Amino acid sequence: MRVLHITYDMRIGGTEMVIKNLIESNTDDTIAMSIFCIECPLGPWGEELKDAGVPVYKQKRQPGFDIGLIKTIRQHIKEKNIDIVHCHQYTPWVYGALATAFTNTRVVFTEHGRFYPDSSSWKRKLVNPFLSQLTSAITAISKATKEALITYEFIRPEKIDVVYNGIKPLEPVLEALIPLKAKLELPEDAWVFGTVARLDPIKNQKMLIRAFANVSDVLPNAYLLIVGDGELMSELKALVAQLNLTQKVIFTGYKSNPTNYLAIMDVFLLPSLSEGTSITLLEAMSLGKPCIVTNAGGNPEIVAHLETGLVTANDNEQELEEAMLSISQSKELYSQLAANAMPRFKANFHAKKMFSNYAKIYRETLE
Repeated sequence: MRVLHITYDMRIGGTEMVIKNLIESNTDDTIAMSIFCIECPLGPWGEELKDAGVPVYKQKRQPGFDIGLIKTIRQHIKEKNIDIVHCHQYTPWVYGALATAFTNTRVVFTEHGRFYPDSSSWKRKLVNPFLSQLTSAITAISKATKEALITYEFIRPEKIDVVYNGIKPLEPVLEALIPLKAKLELPEDAWVFGTVARLDPIKNQKMLIRAFANVSDVLPNAYLLIVGDGELMSELKALVAQLNLTQKVIFTGYKSNPTNYLAIMDVFLLPSLSEGTSITLLEAMSLGKPCIVTNAGGNPEIVAHLETGLVTANDNEQELEEAMLSISQSKELYSQLAANAMPRFKANFHAKKMFSNYAKIYRETLE
């Protein structure tokens, strides 16, 4: 079975990590995977996979609707005898599905996330039913994402399966954790709340900082570690200074491998206004970290409330503050959530589980 993943590129990101994990978790000798990127450059993960022997191809998409790209993909499918085209995100789906028309190649489309606020268009209302006819299987990375496909993309609910993202569990360098805490000037008794995300309005870090300000008044040893970079960096730093939290909130900037930073956090926070299936949330769970998330998108599907973490109302500063205090002031609650995090991750969000789910879908499309 020859499976071709069609995507924008293989830069470092959530969709790209899913593709990378699918390929690296493939232990089935009957399934061969390759990648076709419609944007350039490939990105670091594309180059890494190429070096590891994975066939990776690229054809830069031209501005507007690129008919030539459809012809190129179609020719590639025929030359390589591709059985299944797995399209990741909407635009790759359009090109991949059209390229397979009137061939024996099957199409699988995965929606990885939605813009916030969500929207639709009359063009999609006309085009998507046709694309669906060309597609053997459609998957969404969360129930919330599935609902968005139904509402905004006019895809029939019975056509969509939910397949959660999966990752390989993180492996921190244990001997590096104490030096890292020292580098960040965290005291030995520091209680570290943390988050890893781009600094963007959709991630709602302003609310997080305001909630932490009140938590800090109650817990003198509380610190907030913010890993990431983005357009809000200067605004967030200004807010921290305004709230007299400069010594308590630590900005690390972007880290290509945040594993050790996640490992030194006591609690992982994700206060987003919108999410699909957050990769960093899965990474935190793979380390056994209790998580506090907003009731946004796929968050409450990943974090079982009062089992592996706490789920708060979306954009509710008071609830977030109360959750941070309750999880840090009750050793019993903290221990219970921490103990349950990793088993839930292994059962539902491990890369092997994701590969198994997609392999089943691949086989069903060829029956």
